[in-house]
Amino acid sequence: MERKKTSKPGKPKTRLSSVANAIRLIKAFSDDEYEIGISDLGKRLLLPKSTVHRLASTLIDAGMLEQNTETGKYRLGLVLFELGSLVRRKMDFSSEAKPYLMALREKTGETVHLAILDHTSILYINSLESRQAIRMTMDVGVRKPAFCTAEGKVLLAFLPVEMLERILTSGAAGRTPDSVADLAALRQELTAVRNRGYALDDEESELGMRCIAAPVRDHYGNVIAATSVAGPSQRLTKKILMSYAPDVVSAGEAISVRLGYQPLRAARLQRGGRMEERPIL
Repeated sequence: MERKKTSKPGKPKTRLSSVANAIRLIKAFSDDEYEIGISDLGKRLLLPKSTVHRLASTLIDAGMLEQNTETGKYRLGLVLFELGSLVRRKMDFSSEAKPYLMALREKTGETVHLAILDHTSILYINSLESRQAIRMTMDVGVRKPAFCTAEGKVLLAFLPVEMLERILTSGAAGRTPDSVADLAALRQELTAVRNRGYALDDEESELGMRCIAAPVRDHYGNVIAATSVAGPSQRLTKKILMSYAPDVVSAGEAISVRLGYQPLRAARLQRGGRMEERPIL
C-alpha cells in the first residue's frame, strides 16, 4: 500500500517574496548612490532584470520610486520622504531615548538626565535616578541656568553663533562660587566643549554635585538635547567623572542615530545650506 506524503508540521509561511524584494530594492539606494540603473539593481538583488522592472514599475505607481527620464535610472520617490517626515514628527524623542538612558544608568550606577534648551535655561525632560542611597534627584520639568550646567554648556556650545550671542548678552548668572560667570571665560569653555564633544559641571550648579553631558542630534545634525550623568562629588570624583566621558558620548550618539542622525548625510545637508536653524523655545 502506497503511503501518502505528509508535510511536516511547522510555522506557516507568511513572508511574501515580492514584498521582500521590493523592500530590498528600496534599501539598495543610499546617499552615495541615489540613482541606480535596472542592470545594477538586478545584480545587487540577484534578480532577473524583468523582475526588477516589474517591481520598479509598481513602486513608481505608488510614488515610492521615480525614474530619471534622461538616464533611465531610478531614485527614491517623494512618498518615502513624506513617510519618513511623518515618523520623525510623531517620534517622541524622550521616549525613544529612554532605553539608552537606562543602559547608561546601569553602566555608571549614577543618575542620568535628558535636557533641552529653553531660552537661557535648560529643561529636564527625562530623569532616571541612581539606585544609590546618596544620589542626585531631579524632577522632570525642573529648570536650571544653562551657563552653569553640563547639559546647558553642551546645548549652548553647538548653537549657531548668532543665537549664542543673543543668549550671552543676557548675562551669565552663577549659582555657586565655582560657576563661570565671566563671558570671555565662558566662550572659551564652550569652544573646548565643541572640540572635545562633552561638557563638565564641577559643582557649578550645585555644591557637592558633579555632572558630565554630551550632545544629542537630530537628522540634520542640529544638537537638540543633552544627555548626562550626575552624582554627588564625594563619590563622583573628577577622575571617575572623566572616565564616564566615552559612555555618555556613546549614549548621545546612539540616541542621535535612533532619531535619524547620519554624520555624512548631515554634513552634506549643512554644506548644501539645508541645515535648519533650531529656534530657542
